Amino acid sequence: MDWPGLMRAGLHHLRLHPAQFWALTPAELQIMLGADAAKAPLGRLQLDALLRDFPDDVKDERHG
Repeated sequence: MDWPGLMRAGLHHLRLHPAQFWALTPAELQIMLGADAAKAPLGRLQLDALLRDFPDDVKDERHG
């Protein structure tokens, strides 16, 4: 995450106060900066793929 760049965009370009900037979610900031509002940052298909590739219930073989 490019926090310095995001902070410059939020504080200088959007003229947000620091408390307003830090209260935003990344998706809200992305939309305010002009990203396509119709596109979700992480859709259900991507989440399902992550869950399939990185399941939470897998035991760590190193620690038995």
